[in-house]
Amino acid sequence: MDPRATADAASSSSLRKRLSVNTSSSPSSGRERESKARQEMDRGDAEMGAAEPMSPAGRLFRETHFNCYIVALLGLGAPVDVPAARAGLEATLVRHPRFSSVQVSDDVRKNAKPRWVRTKVNLDDHIIFPHLDPAATSADPDRAVEDYVSSLSTLPMDHSRPLWEFHVLDFPTSEAAAAVAIRMHHSLGDGVSLISLLMACTRSAADPSRLPALPPSSSGAGRPALSAGVLALAAWVWSLVVLAWNTLVDVMRFVATSWFLRDARTPFMGTEGVEFRRKRFLNCTVSLDDVKFVKNAMKCTVNDVLIGVTSAALSRYYFRKTASPDGTSTDDSRKAHKNIRLRSAMLVNIRKTPGLYTLAEMMDSSKDNDVKWGNQIGYIVLPFHIAMHDDPLEYIRQGKKTADRKKSSLEAVFTYWSGNLVVKLLGIKAAAALCYGMFTNTTMSFSSLAGPAEKVEFYGHPIVYIATSVYGHPHALTVHFQSYMNIMKLVLAVDDEQFPDSHQLLDDFAESLRLVRHAASAQS
Repeated sequence: MDPRATADAASSSSLRKRLSVNTSSSPSSGRERESKARQEMDRGDAEMGAAEPMSPAGRLFRETHFNCYIVALLGLGAPVDVPAARAGLEATLVRHPRFSSVQVSDDVRKNAKPRWVRTKVNLDDHIIFPHLDPAATSADPDRAVEDYVSSLSTLPMDHSRPLWEFHVLDFPTSEAAAAVAIRMHHSLGDGVSLISLLMACTRSAADPSRLPALPPSSSGAGRPALSAGVLALAAWVWSLVVLAWNTLVDVMRFVATSWFLRDARTPFMGTEGVEFRRKRFLNCTVSLDDVKFVKNAMKCTVNDVLIGVTSAALSRYYFRKTASPDGTSTDDSRKAHKNIRLRSAMLVNIRKTPGLYTLAEMMDSSKDNDVKWGNQIGYIVLPFHIAMHDDPLEYIRQGKKTADRKKSSLEAVFTYWSGNLVVKLLGIKAAAALCYGMFTNTTMSFSSLAGPAEKVEFYGHPIVYIATSVYGHPHALTVHFQSYMNIMKLVLAVDDEQFPDSHQLLDDFAESLRLVRHAASAQS
Protein backbone atom coordinates (compact mmCIF):
# COMPACT_ATOMS: atom_id res chain seq x y z
CA MET A 1 0.00 0.00 0.00
CA ASP A 2 1.20 3.52 -0.75
CA PRO A 3 2.51 5.07 2.52
CA ARG A 4 1.05 8.42 1.47
CA ALA A 5 -2.40 6.89 1.10
CA THR A 6 -2.21 5.39 4.61
CA ALA A 7 -0.92 8.60 6.18
CA ASP A 8 -3.36 10.76 4.27
CA ALA A 9 -6.33 8.61 5.22
CA ALA A 10 -5.50 8.93 8.91
CA SER A 11 -4.77 12.65 8.84
CA SER A 12 -7.70 13.37 6.55
CA SER A 13 -10.24 12.07 9.07
CA SER A 14 -9.08 14.33 11.90
CA LEU A 15 -8.49 17.31 9.63
CA ARG A 16 -11.97 17.18 8.14
CA LYS A 17 -13.43 17.22 11.64
CA ARG A 18 -11.38 20.28 12.50
CA LEU A 19 -11.93 22.19 9.25
CA SER A 20 -15.36 20.79 8.34
CA VAL A 21 -14.40 20.52 4.67
CA ASN A 22 -17.36 19.87 2.41
CA THR A 23 -16.72 16.56 0.63
CA SER A 24 -20.08 15.31 -0.50
CA SER A 25 -19.04 12.30 -2.56
CA SER A 26 -18.63 8.93 -0.85
CA PRO A 27 -16.02 6.26 -1.71
CA SER A 28 -18.72 3.96 -2.99
CA SER A 29 -20.03 6.60 -5.40
CA GLY A 30 -16.41 7.14 -6.49
CA ARG A 31 -16.01 3.48 -7.37
CA GLU A 32 -19.29 3.57 -9.24
CA ARG A 33 -18.10 6.57 -11.24
CA GLU A 34 -14.82 4.85 -12.16
CA SER A 35 -16.72 1.71 -13.17
CA LYS A 36 -19.01 3.82 -15.31
CA ALA A 37 -16.01 5.47 -16.94
CA ARG A 38 -14.65 2.06 -17.89
CA GLN A 39 -18.02 1.14 -19.41
CA GLU A 40 -18.03 4.35 -21.42
CA MET A 41 -14.56 3.55 -22.71
CA ASP A 42 -15.63 0.08 -23.79
CA ARG A 43 -18.58 1.45 -25.74
CA GLY A 44 -16.16 3.05 -28.15
CA ASP A 45 -16.20 6.51 -29.62
CA ALA A 46 -19.93 7.03 -29.94
CA GLU A 47 -20.49 9.17 -26.88
CA MET A 48 -17.27 10.01 -25.05
CA GLY A 49 -14.69 9.86 -27.81
CA ALA A 50 -11.52 7.78 -27.92
CA ALA A 51 -9.67 7.39 -24.61
CA GLU A 52 -6.30 9.13 -24.64
CA PRO A 53 -3.25 7.37 -23.14
CA MET A 54 -1.48 9.10 -20.28
CA SER A 55 1.96 10.54 -20.98
CA PRO A 56 4.98 8.86 -19.32
CA ALA A 57 5.39 11.84 -16.96
CA GLY A 58 1.67 11.73 -16.16
CA ARG A 59 1.95 8.04 -15.32
CA LEU A 60 4.96 8.82 -13.14
CA PHE A 61 2.86 11.27 -11.12
CA ARG A 62 0.01 8.76 -10.77
CA GLU A 63 1.26 5.19 -10.63
CA THR A 64 4.24 5.64 -8.33
CA HIS A 65 4.96 7.30 -4.99
CA PHE A 66 5.35 10.60 -6.88
CA ASN A 67 1.80 11.64 -6.03
CA CYS A 68 2.46 15.30 -6.84
CA TYR A 69 0.01 18.19 -6.70
CA ILE A 70 0.10 21.82 -7.79
CA VAL A 71 -1.46 24.46 -5.51
CA ALA A 72 -2.30 27.93 -6.84
CA LEU A 73 -3.47 30.56 -4.33
CA LEU A 74 -5.21 33.53 -5.96
CA GLY A 75 -5.74 36.68 -3.89
CA LEU A 76 -8.89 38.50 -5.04
CA GLY A 77 -9.78 42.17 -4.85
CA ALA A 78 -13.46 41.50 -4.11
CA PRO A 79 -15.52 38.95 -2.13
CA VAL A 80 -16.23 35.74 -4.01
CA ASP A 81 -19.34 35.87 -6.19
CA VAL A 82 -20.17 32.16 -6.14
CA PRO A 83 -22.74 32.15 -8.99
CA ALA A 84 -20.33 34.08 -11.24
CA ALA A 85 -17.49 31.71 -10.35
CA ARG A 86 -19.65 28.66 -11.08
CA ALA A 87 -20.73 30.08 -14.43
CA GLY A 88 -17.12 30.87 -15.30
CA LEU A 89 -15.93 27.37 -14.42
CA GLU A 90 -18.76 25.82 -16.45
CA ALA A 91 -17.72 27.88 -19.47
CA THR A 92 -13.97 27.20 -19.18
CA LEU A 93 -12.25 24.55 -17.06
CA VAL A 94 -15.17 22.13 -17.09
CA ARG A 95 -14.92 22.01 -20.89
CA HIS A 96 -11.20 21.34 -20.98
CA PRO A 97 -10.39 17.72 -21.98
CA ARG A 98 -8.13 17.11 -18.95
CA PHE A 99 -10.34 18.85 -16.40
CA SER A 100 -13.36 16.82 -17.52
CA SER A 101 -11.64 13.41 -17.61
CA VAL A 102 -10.85 10.68 -15.11
CA GLN A 103 -7.87 8.35 -15.10
CA VAL A 104 -8.89 4.77 -15.89
CA SER A 105 -6.66 1.71 -15.73
CA ASP A 106 -8.25 -1.42 -17.21
CA ASP A 107 -6.35 -4.47 -15.96
CA VAL A 108 -8.42 -6.84 -18.11
CA ARG A 109 -6.83 -5.77 -21.37
CA LYS A 110 -3.38 -7.11 -22.17
CA ASN A 111 -0.61 -4.56 -21.59
CA ALA A 112 -3.26 -2.00 -20.73
CA LYS A 113 -2.04 1.45 -19.67
CA PRO A 114 -3.86 4.24 -17.81
CA ARG A 115 -5.99 6.44 -20.03
CA TRP A 116 -7.93 9.66 -19.83
CA VAL A 117 -11.69 9.11 -20.26
CA ARG A 118 -14.15 11.98 -20.51
CA THR A 119 -16.87 12.12 -17.86
CA LYS A 120 -19.60 14.46 -16.67
CA VAL A 121 -18.35 17.04 -14.17
CA ASN A 122 -20.43 17.82 -11.09
CA LEU A 123 -19.21 21.20 -9.84
CA ASP A 124 -20.50 20.49 -6.34
CA ASP A 125 -17.73 17.88 -6.08
CA HIS A 126 -15.05 20.41 -6.96
CA ILE A 127 -16.08 23.70 -5.28
CA ILE A 128 -15.29 23.40 -1.56
CA PHE A 129 -16.38 25.81 1.17
CA PRO A 130 -14.35 25.03 4.32
CA HIS A 131 -15.88 25.89 7.70
CA LEU A 132 -13.06 27.64 9.55
CA ASP A 133 -13.11 29.06 13.05
CA PRO A 134 -14.44 32.66 12.77
CA ALA A 135 -12.30 33.72 15.72
CA ALA A 136 -9.14 32.48 13.99
CA THR A 137 -9.97 34.11 10.65
CA SER A 138 -10.69 37.41 12.42
CA ALA A 139 -7.68 37.41 14.73
CA ASP A 140 -5.07 36.45 12.10
CA PRO A 141 -6.60 35.93 8.64
CA ASP A 142 -3.20 35.61 6.92
CA ARG A 143 -2.25 32.73 9.22
CA ALA A 144 -5.69 31.15 8.73
CA VAL A 145 -5.17 31.09 4.94
CA GLU A 146 -1.62 29.75 5.35
CA ASP A 147 -2.77 26.99 7.72
CA TYR A 148 -5.65 25.94 5.50
CA VAL A 149 -3.64 25.80 2.27
CA SER A 150 -0.94 23.87 4.15
CA SER A 151 -3.59 21.39 5.35
CA LEU A 152 -4.32 20.49 1.73
CA SER A 153 -0.96 18.69 1.59
CA THR A 154 -2.41 16.08 3.99
CA LEU A 155 -5.79 15.62 2.29
CA PRO A 156 -6.09 12.89 -0.37
CA MET A 157 -7.89 13.55 -3.64
CA ASP A 158 -10.66 11.34 -5.02
CA HIS A 159 -9.26 9.78 -8.21
CA SER A 160 -12.74 8.76 -9.38
CA ARG A 161 -13.36 12.43 -10.23
CA PRO A 162 -11.45 14.88 -12.43
CA LEU A 163 -8.41 15.76 -10.35
CA TRP A 164 -8.91 19.41 -9.46
CA GLU A 165 -10.51 21.39 -6.63
CA PHE A 166 -11.59 24.99 -6.08
CA HIS A 167 -11.37 26.01 -2.38
CA VAL A 168 -13.18 29.24 -1.51
CA LEU A 169 -11.70 31.30 1.36
CA ASP A 170 -14.17 34.16 1.42
CA PHE A 171 -12.77 36.45 4.13
CA PRO A 172 -10.41 39.46 3.93
CA THR A 173 -6.67 39.26 4.59
CA SER A 174 -3.94 41.90 4.72
CA GLU A 175 -3.48 41.74 0.95
CA ALA A 176 -6.83 40.68 -0.50
CA ALA A 177 -10.59 40.81 0.06
CA ALA A 178 -10.82 37.02 -0.42
CA ALA A 179 -8.85 34.12 -1.84
CA VAL A 180 -9.32 30.87 -3.71
CA ALA A 181 -6.94 27.92 -3.57
CA ILE A 182 -6.91 25.75 -6.68
CA ARG A 183 -5.44 22.28 -6.20
CA MET A 184 -4.63 20.16 -9.26
CA HIS A 185 -2.97 16.79 -9.65
CA HIS A 186 0.34 17.13 -11.48
CA SER A 187 -0.68 14.44 -13.97
CA LEU A 188 -3.06 16.99 -15.53
CA GLY A 189 -0.09 18.85 -17.01
CA ASP A 190 3.16 20.63 -16.29
CA GLY A 191 3.30 23.88 -14.37
CA VAL A 192 3.81 26.09 -17.43
CA SER A 193 0.78 24.63 -19.23
CA LEU A 194 -1.45 24.77 -16.16
CA ILE A 195 -0.63 28.37 -15.24
CA SER A 196 -1.16 29.31 -18.90
CA LEU A 197 -4.54 27.56 -18.79
CA LEU A 198 -5.54 29.46 -15.66
CA MET A 199 -4.53 32.71 -17.33
CA ALA A 200 -6.69 31.74 -20.33
CA CYS A 201 -9.60 31.73 -17.88
CA THR A 202 -8.92 35.38 -16.97
CA ARG A 203 -9.58 38.61 -18.83
CA SER A 204 -7.87 41.98 -18.85
CA ALA A 205 -9.19 44.27 -16.13
CA ALA A 206 -8.81 47.24 -18.49
CA ASP A 207 -10.78 45.48 -21.25
CA PRO A 208 -12.77 42.41 -20.07
CA SER A 209 -13.40 41.42 -23.68
CA ARG A 210 -9.77 40.39 -24.31
CA LEU A 211 -7.25 37.96 -22.88
CA PRO A 212 -4.43 39.34 -20.71
CA ALA A 213 -1.03 40.35 -22.06
CA LEU A 214 1.89 38.15 -21.04
CA PRO A 215 5.56 39.20 -20.80
CA PRO A 216 7.60 38.64 -23.98
CA SER A 217 9.19 35.20 -24.22
CA SER A 218 12.95 34.75 -24.15
CA SER A 219 12.95 31.11 -25.23
CA GLY A 220 15.65 31.69 -27.81
CA ALA A 221 18.24 32.68 -25.23
CA GLY A 222 21.39 30.61 -25.19
CA ARG A 223 20.94 29.04 -28.65
CA PRO A 224 23.77 29.44 -31.15
CA ALA A 225 22.91 31.59 -34.18
CA LEU A 226 24.49 31.29 -37.64
CA SER A 227 25.55 34.59 -39.27
CA ALA A 228 27.65 35.52 -42.29
CA GLY A 229 31.45 35.54 -42.32
CA VAL A 230 34.21 33.02 -41.68
CA LEU A 231 34.80 34.18 -38.11
CA ALA A 232 31.09 34.04 -37.37
CA LEU A 233 30.91 30.53 -38.81
CA ALA A 234 33.88 29.44 -36.71
CA ALA A 235 32.25 30.92 -33.61
CA TRP A 236 29.02 29.11 -34.41
CA VAL A 237 30.80 25.77 -34.87
CA TRP A 238 32.67 26.30 -31.60
CA SER A 239 29.41 27.05 -29.80
CA LEU A 240 28.06 23.72 -31.05
CA VAL A 241 31.17 21.95 -29.74
CA VAL A 242 30.70 23.64 -26.35
CA LEU A 243 27.00 22.72 -26.39
CA ALA A 244 27.82 19.06 -27.09
CA TRP A 245 30.51 18.94 -24.40
CA ASN A 246 28.37 20.62 -21.75
CA THR A 247 25.47 18.31 -22.57
CA LEU A 248 27.70 15.24 -22.21
CA VAL A 249 29.05 16.44 -18.86
CA ASP A 250 25.60 17.34 -17.56
CA VAL A 251 24.13 14.02 -18.66
CA MET A 252 26.91 12.11 -16.89
CA ARG A 253 26.35 14.16 -13.72
CA PHE A 254 22.61 13.64 -13.96
CA VAL A 255 22.98 9.86 -14.26
CA ALA A 256 25.47 9.85 -11.38
CA THR A 257 23.04 11.90 -9.27
CA SER A 258 20.21 9.45 -10.01
CA TRP A 259 22.40 6.58 -8.82
CA PHE A 260 24.80 7.70 -6.08
CA LEU A 261 26.04 11.34 -6.22
CA ARG A 262 24.39 12.81 -3.15
CA ASP A 263 24.43 16.37 -1.82
CA ALA A 264 26.09 17.13 1.51
CA ARG A 265 23.92 17.02 4.61
CA THR A 266 22.74 20.58 5.36
CA PRO A 267 19.78 22.10 7.24
CA PHE A 268 17.91 22.11 3.89
CA MET A 269 18.29 18.38 3.15
CA GLY A 270 15.15 16.33 3.70
CA THR A 271 15.04 13.03 5.58
CA GLU A 272 13.52 9.74 4.49
CA GLY A 273 9.76 9.92 3.97
CA VAL A 274 9.68 13.71 3.62
CA GLU A 275 7.36 13.39 0.59
CA PHE A 276 4.62 11.99 2.84
CA ARG A 277 4.76 14.68 5.53
CA ARG A 278 2.78 17.90 5.81
CA LYS A 279 4.10 20.88 3.86
CA ARG A 280 3.71 24.48 4.88
CA PHE A 281 3.13 27.01 2.12
CA LEU A 282 4.19 30.56 2.94
CA ASN A 283 4.76 33.51 0.68
CA CYS A 284 5.84 37.12 0.59
CA THR A 285 5.54 39.89 -1.99
CA VAL A 286 8.63 41.60 -3.39
CA SER A 287 8.98 44.27 -6.04
CA LEU A 288 9.48 43.04 -9.60
CA ASP A 289 10.82 46.52 -10.39
CA ASP A 290 13.63 45.93 -7.85
CA VAL A 291 14.48 42.63 -9.55
CA LYS A 292 14.53 44.33 -12.95
CA PHE A 293 16.67 47.17 -11.58
CA VAL A 294 19.30 44.63 -10.50
CA LYS A 295 18.94 42.83 -13.84
CA ASN A 296 19.68 46.03 -15.78
CA ALA A 297 22.52 47.07 -13.48
CA MET A 298 24.22 43.67 -13.75
CA LYS A 299 23.36 43.16 -17.44
CA CYS A 300 21.78 39.77 -16.83
CA THR A 301 18.30 38.20 -16.84
CA VAL A 302 15.52 38.09 -14.26
CA ASN A 303 16.21 34.39 -13.66
CA ASP A 304 19.89 35.16 -13.04
CA VAL A 305 18.85 37.60 -10.32
CA LEU A 306 16.43 35.09 -8.76
CA ILE A 307 19.13 32.39 -8.67
CA GLY A 308 21.57 34.85 -7.07
CA VAL A 309 19.06 36.06 -4.47
CA THR A 310 18.21 32.45 -3.62
CA SER A 311 21.91 31.68 -3.09
CA ALA A 312 22.25 34.72 -0.85
CA ALA A 313 19.17 33.78 1.22
CA LEU A 314 20.23 30.15 1.61
CA SER A 315 23.71 31.31 2.63
CA ARG A 316 22.29 33.64 5.31
CA TYR A 317 20.14 30.86 6.72
CA TYR A 318 22.91 28.24 6.53
CA PHE A 319 25.57 30.26 8.32
CA ARG A 320 23.10 31.37 10.99
CA LYS A 321 22.11 27.74 11.67
CA THR A 322 25.73 26.58 11.76
CA ALA A 323 27.01 29.53 13.82
CA SER A 324 28.70 29.08 17.20
CA PRO A 325 26.72 29.86 20.39
CA ASP A 326 28.00 33.45 20.43
CA GLY A 327 26.41 34.03 17.02
CA THR A 328 29.58 34.00 14.91
CA SER A 329 30.42 31.41 12.28
CA THR A 330 33.14 29.00 13.33
CA ASP A 331 36.29 28.53 11.29
CA ASP A 332 35.17 24.98 10.50
CA SER A 333 31.85 26.15 9.09
CA ARG A 334 33.55 28.85 6.99
CA LYS A 335 35.95 26.28 5.54
CA ALA A 336 33.29 23.62 5.11
CA HIS A 337 31.20 25.74 2.73
CA LYS A 338 33.86 25.27 0.05
CA ASN A 339 32.90 21.60 -0.08
CA ILE A 340 29.13 22.03 0.11
CA ARG A 341 27.23 20.42 -2.74
CA LEU A 342 23.81 22.07 -2.68
CA ARG A 343 21.81 21.49 -5.84
CA SER A 344 18.21 21.81 -6.90
CA ALA A 345 16.09 19.76 -9.24
CA MET A 346 14.57 22.19 -11.72
CA LEU A 347 11.75 21.28 -14.12
CA VAL A 348 12.05 22.79 -17.59
CA ASN A 349 9.31 23.06 -20.21
CA ILE A 350 10.87 21.73 -23.43
CA ARG A 351 8.14 22.63 -25.92
CA LYS A 352 6.47 25.80 -27.00
CA THR A 353 3.85 26.93 -24.52
CA PRO A 354 0.32 26.95 -25.98
CA GLY A 355 -0.91 30.49 -26.59
CA LEU A 356 -3.72 31.87 -24.46
CA TYR A 357 -6.01 32.18 -27.48
CA THR A 358 -5.41 28.53 -28.34
CA LEU A 359 -6.18 27.42 -24.79
CA ALA A 360 -9.29 29.62 -24.66
CA GLU A 361 -10.47 28.10 -27.93
CA MET A 362 -9.91 24.60 -26.54
CA MET A 363 -12.27 25.38 -23.66
CA ASP A 364 -14.80 27.27 -25.78
CA SER A 365 -15.17 24.51 -28.34
CA SER A 366 -14.85 21.65 -25.86
CA LYS A 367 -12.93 19.83 -28.58
CA ASP A 368 -9.31 18.84 -28.95
CA ASN A 369 -7.24 20.99 -31.30
CA ASP A 370 -3.61 21.01 -32.33
CA VAL A 371 -2.37 21.61 -28.78
CA LYS A 372 -0.34 18.67 -27.49
CA TRP A 373 -1.33 18.67 -23.83
CA GLY A 374 0.33 16.92 -20.92
CA ASN A 375 3.61 16.88 -19.04
CA GLN A 376 6.38 17.60 -21.51
CA ILE A 377 9.10 18.53 -19.09
CA GLY A 378 12.76 17.77 -18.63
CA TYR A 379 14.96 18.07 -15.57
CA ILE A 380 18.19 19.91 -14.93
CA VAL A 381 20.34 19.77 -11.81
CA LEU A 382 21.02 23.39 -10.84
CA PRO A 383 23.82 24.09 -8.30
CA PHE A 384 23.59 26.94 -5.79
CA HIS A 385 26.49 28.97 -4.46
CA ILE A 386 26.75 28.92 -0.64
CA ALA A 387 29.25 31.44 0.71
CA MET A 388 29.65 34.62 2.76
CA HIS A 389 30.40 37.65 0.57
CA ASP A 390 30.97 41.23 1.64
CA ASP A 391 29.64 42.33 -1.77
CA PRO A 392 26.00 41.15 -2.19
CA LEU A 393 26.34 41.48 -5.98
CA GLU A 394 28.77 38.57 -5.99
CA TYR A 395 25.78 36.26 -5.54
CA ILE A 396 24.27 37.69 -8.74
CA ARG A 397 27.53 37.23 -10.64
CA GLN A 398 27.72 33.61 -9.52
CA GLY A 399 24.04 33.11 -10.37
CA LYS A 400 24.58 34.47 -13.87
CA LYS A 401 27.60 32.21 -14.32
CA THR A 402 25.56 29.17 -13.28
CA ALA A 403 22.62 30.07 -15.52
CA ASP A 404 24.83 30.80 -18.56
CA ARG A 405 26.47 27.42 -18.15
CA LYS A 406 23.10 25.63 -18.08
CA LYS A 407 21.86 27.55 -21.12
CA SER A 408 24.71 26.01 -23.12
CA SER A 409 23.45 22.48 -22.55
CA LEU A 410 20.67 20.19 -23.76
CA GLU A 411 20.35 18.44 -20.39
CA ALA A 412 16.60 19.07 -20.14
CA VAL A 413 15.93 17.72 -23.64
CA PHE A 414 18.01 14.61 -22.94
CA THR A 415 16.29 13.87 -19.63
CA TYR A 416 12.84 14.20 -21.24
CA TRP A 417 13.52 11.85 -24.16
CA SER A 418 15.60 9.40 -22.13
CA GLY A 419 12.86 9.26 -19.51
CA ASN A 420 10.31 8.31 -22.17
CA LEU A 421 12.72 5.69 -23.51
CA VAL A 422 13.24 4.16 -20.07
CA VAL A 423 9.46 3.91 -19.59
CA LYS A 424 9.05 2.12 -22.94
CA LEU A 425 11.98 -0.28 -22.48
CA LEU A 426 12.08 -0.93 -18.73
CA GLY A 427 8.70 0.21 -17.46
CA ILE A 428 7.33 2.95 -15.25
CA LYS A 429 8.88 1.57 -12.05
CA ALA A 430 12.41 1.78 -13.45
CA ALA A 431 11.82 5.37 -14.55
CA ALA A 432 10.39 6.17 -11.12
CA ALA A 433 13.44 4.71 -9.39
CA LEU A 434 15.80 6.90 -11.44
CA CYS A 435 13.66 10.00 -10.87
CA TYR A 436 13.36 9.28 -7.16
CA GLY A 437 17.12 8.93 -6.91
CA MET A 438 17.61 12.28 -8.62
CA PHE A 439 15.27 13.97 -6.11
CA THR A 440 16.58 12.30 -2.95
CA ASN A 441 20.22 12.96 -3.90
CA THR A 442 19.59 16.68 -4.48
CA THR A 443 18.64 19.19 -1.79
CA MET A 444 15.66 21.23 -3.03
CA SER A 445 13.39 22.20 -5.92
CA PHE A 446 13.50 25.57 -7.68
CA SER A 447 11.30 27.14 -10.35
CA SER A 448 9.99 30.46 -11.64
CA LEU A 449 7.01 31.35 -13.81
CA ALA A 450 5.98 34.57 -15.53
CA GLY A 451 2.39 35.69 -15.06
CA PRO A 452 0.32 38.43 -16.73
CA ALA A 453 2.00 41.78 -17.23
CA GLU A 454 -1.27 43.63 -16.53
CA LYS A 455 -4.07 43.43 -13.98
CA VAL A 456 -6.54 40.65 -14.78
CA GLU A 457 -9.92 39.44 -13.58
CA PHE A 458 -10.81 35.85 -12.73
CA TYR A 459 -14.50 35.36 -13.58
CA GLY A 460 -15.11 39.01 -12.76
CA HIS A 461 -12.93 39.04 -9.62
CA PRO A 462 -9.82 41.29 -9.78
CA ILE A 463 -6.69 39.28 -9.02
CA VAL A 464 -4.35 40.88 -6.46
CA TYR A 465 -1.64 38.21 -6.42
CA ILE A 466 -0.82 34.71 -7.67
CA ALA A 467 1.13 32.29 -5.44
CA THR A 468 1.82 28.81 -6.84
CA SER A 469 3.73 25.83 -5.49
CA VAL A 470 3.91 22.03 -5.58
CA TYR A 471 4.12 19.17 -3.09
CA GLY A 472 4.42 15.38 -3.07
CA HIS A 473 8.07 15.11 -4.17
CA PRO A 474 10.88 14.06 -1.78
CA HIS A 475 12.27 17.53 -0.99
CA ALA A 476 11.97 19.40 2.29
CA LEU A 477 12.27 22.78 0.55
CA THR A 478 10.75 24.07 -2.68
CA VAL A 479 11.39 27.64 -3.84
CA HIS A 480 9.08 29.16 -6.44
CA PHE A 481 8.89 32.67 -7.91
CA GLN A 482 5.71 33.86 -9.64
CA SER A 483 5.52 37.28 -11.31
CA TYR A 484 2.31 39.26 -11.84
CA MET A 485 2.08 42.88 -12.95
CA ASN A 486 4.89 44.72 -11.11
CA ILE A 487 5.17 42.30 -8.17
CA MET A 488 6.91 38.99 -7.59
CA LYS A 489 5.53 36.38 -5.23
CA LEU A 490 8.10 34.24 -3.49
CA VAL A 491 6.51 30.97 -2.34
CA LEU A 492 8.23 28.45 -0.09
CA ALA A 493 6.93 24.93 0.44
CA VAL A 494 8.74 23.52 3.47
CA ASP A 495 8.59 20.41 5.61
CA ASP A 496 6.69 21.58 8.68
CA GLU A 497 8.79 19.44 11.02
CA GLN A 498 12.19 20.33 9.60
CA PHE A 499 11.64 24.10 9.29
CA PRO A 500 9.95 25.36 12.48
CA ASP A 501 11.56 28.74 11.70
CA SER A 502 10.31 28.82 8.10
CA HIS A 503 9.21 32.45 8.36
CA GLN A 504 12.78 33.41 9.24
CA LEU A 505 13.92 31.72 6.02
CA LEU A 506 11.27 33.72 4.15
CA ASP A 507 12.62 36.92 5.71
CA ASP A 508 16.11 35.95 4.56
CA PHE A 509 14.94 36.07 0.94
CA ALA A 510 13.37 39.51 1.36
CA GLU A 511 16.46 40.85 3.14
CA SER A 512 18.80 39.38 0.52
CA LEU A 513 16.91 41.11 -2.29
CA ARG A 514 16.98 44.39 -0.33
CA LEU A 515 20.76 44.18 0.11
CA VAL A 516 21.31 43.26 -3.54
CA ARG A 517 19.07 46.13 -4.68
CA HIS A 518 20.92 48.58 -2.45
CA ALA A 519 24.31 47.39 -3.70
CA ALA A 520 23.19 47.66 -7.34
CA SER A 521 21.92 51.18 -6.70
CA ALA A 522 25.23 52.19 -5.11
CA GLN A 523 27.17 50.71 -8.01
CA SER A 524 25.02 52.55 -10.54
